[in-house]
Formats: sequence, C-alpha cells, structure tokens
Amino acid sequence: MGATERPTFATDASRRLYEYVERNGTVERHKLLDVVSLSSEEFQSHLERLKADGYLTEEDGTLRIELEFGAVTAYDIDDLRFVVRPGRQSDFDGLIETIRDVTSAETYVVAETIAEELLYEHAVTRHNTVKSRMFFVATVDGDVVGWTHLDLPQTERLQGTAQQTVGVREAYQGNGVGNKLLQRGVEWAEANGYRKVYNSVPITNDRALEFLTVHGWDTEAIHKNHYAIDGEYVDEVVMAREL
Repeated sequence: MGATERPTFATDASRRLYEYVERNGTVERHKLLDVVSLSSEEFQSHLERLKADGYLTEEDGTLRIELEFGAVTAYDIDDLRFVVRPGRQSDFDGLIETIRDVTSAETYVVAETIAEELLYEHAVTRHNTVKSRMFFVATVDGDVVGWTHLDLPQTERLQGTAQQTVGVREAYQGNGVGNKLLQRGVEWAEANGYRKVYNSVPITNDRALEFLTVHGWDTEAIHKNHYAIDGEYVDEVVMAREL
C-alpha cells in the first residue's frame, strides 16, 4: 500500500476501530473497547485482523497505526483551510517560530519553556520511562501556524494528568484553529486513559484564560506571585478539565 492510499476494511466495525486509533495517534486497548459497541470476542477478532493486515500495531497494551499516513484532519472555516495532524520532526523549525510568535504577543511562560526544551533536545517527540510529550500541529499550505502540546509524566503517581498548552500565530487567530487544536489534544488525552488535563497561565494573559473558560476549563488554583515578569510578581492561574 502506498503512503497516500487509504486502507480498506472487510467490516464497518474494523473501520471504526482503525479510525478511532488513527484519530488519536495511540490508544490503550481497554479504552478502545470502551468506545465501540462490540462484545469482547468480536473486538478481539477485529483487532487481531487489523494487526494481521498491518494496519495497527500493539505494544504493552497500547495500539497505534502501523502505516505512515493518517491522523490528518482538514478544516475549512471562514475561508481558511488548515490541517491538524500529529507533529513530526520536520516541523521542528516551524514549531519554534510559532511558539515564539505567540509568546512575543502574550506572556505564556510554560510555552516559552517548551520552546527551550525543544531547542535543548532537538526532538519534537519524546518517549522515555520518566517523561513523554505529544505535539499536534495546525498547518496552512504546509507551514505550522499553531500547536497543542501534551506533557505526559511517566512516573506512576503522575500518569493520570497531562499538562496541555495551545497556541496559534496571531495572524491566524479567530478562525477556529485554536478550538480544533485544543479539542484534538483533549481527545487524545482521554483516549489514552488520562483523567485530567491542566494548563498554567499568568493571570495577566486574559485572552488565554477566556479561551480556556469558554471551552469548559475551570480554575483549579491560583499561585500568588508565581512569576517574575518585567520586574513584577505575577500570579499563576492553573486551569483544568476533568476527562
């Protein structure tokens, strides 16, 4: 099968299983069973066929697509066409530029830290026994214009929560790009067994706080004088969404 061809399926159930994994990048086996209306026997049969056909692969109970294509969604909103997909190493420079564009307009300390980590490690994805991360990007004509990032601790007592950031270049704000990125990250976290996502924002970043509130996030904590910004101490607002 060529890299741009879509797979074909013998049954609708197999198609639904594959498309759910494709949509979320990786999915825990038990979570996938929860979202499809199949008996355990039917689920097992369809899953084994998908793996035998080379469409899905499984490692330690986690499923992912085996092929290079997929997990790409195109949107047309207000005359803007953009694509949301998993981040790749080839997006490295575009991610750095986009994060810096966003943080130059609004103070977003966590995002600034992510940019520094990317530069230090020179790797978009990271998966190890201590900490992992996942990026989804929004692109217009192949150029990165927005991102959502999930910081995924691997230590046992922190595995249920993920820190999510999201940002869109100023020139592309107001077209639904941020909405789709935030949604994609939340869906991925839920599909992979996380119980909560949270975001830490300076109290001075009104735009980010309003954006998260509109999308159902709640203020979970306020850390007084947490940041030193332009010579002044600024509170940190921790916002969260239960999954």
